[in-house]
Amino acid sequence: MRTFGGFRSRDRFFYGELRGEDMHVLAKPYWTDIEPTGEVLQLAQLQIDVPVAPSKLIAVGLNYADHIAEMKRTELGTPLIWFKAPSSLLPHNGVIEIAFPEHRTDFEAELAVVIGKRAKNVAAEQALEFVFGYTIGLDISDRDLQKSEKQFGRCKSFDTYTPIGPFVYTDADVSDVSLELRQNAELRQSTRTSRMIYSVPEIISFATQSLTLLPGDVILTGTPAGVGPVHDGDQLETAIDDWPSLRNSVVIRKDVANGVG
Repeated sequence: MRTFGGFRSRDRFFYGELRGEDMHVLAKPYWTDIEPTGEVLQLAQLQIDVPVAPSKLIAVGLNYADHIAEMKRTELGTPLIWFKAPSSLLPHNGVIEIAFPEHRTDFEAELAVVIGKRAKNVAAEQALEFVFGYTIGLDISDRDLQKSEKQFGRCKSFDTYTPIGPFVYTDADVSDVSLELRQNAELRQSTRTSRMIYSVPEIISFATQSLTLLPGDVILTGTPAGVGPVHDGDQLETAIDDWPSLRNSVVIRKDVANGVG
């Protein structure tokens, strides 16, 4: 697999390809063109930032039978998709800021897909040709708003509510990989992607019947059972297969904590 990401050195942001501990700086976003500048930096000297900049951030719901059961829902017969705000993206080691501490706000571990080519009306059999790579994602969800508003856009789109990363991997076979989340070192979610009701190719095909996917777009493919509330001070670790884990901490949003919100 090749490994890509977004990085920051002081006030400078750039995309790069990671080879061992060497980060090769790229002239453009990697999902548009892999063009090394020749500059090589050490990963240890860099801050890992959000690895992709999607025009659309699409989420899939009710894609594992055990999660459908715990949410007391029924299968729809087609994938359930909605949009999250790209401004909700948060990097590895970023801090999730709970917007309403009096609400139940849950974690949801997910496999994320990064699109590599413009895709419209794509058949499932060809769908993987339009994938650039994969990463780890978290869908943080305000359940109180989700229940009261009867739609998912706002409750999942607060700033910091979509941690993603640390890196994006190409040429990975994600048809049957492990997906786990630990909260304060305690295992809360554990499954394999082969248990998804709708596979990655089926999700892509379904989405492209309604809308055009562009390079860099991200799809979160659903979460298994075990979702639970986050609390001030929590440490979350999300892992897929043997990839480096996505780690995030949790706090109450500062303006709320200060009584402003």
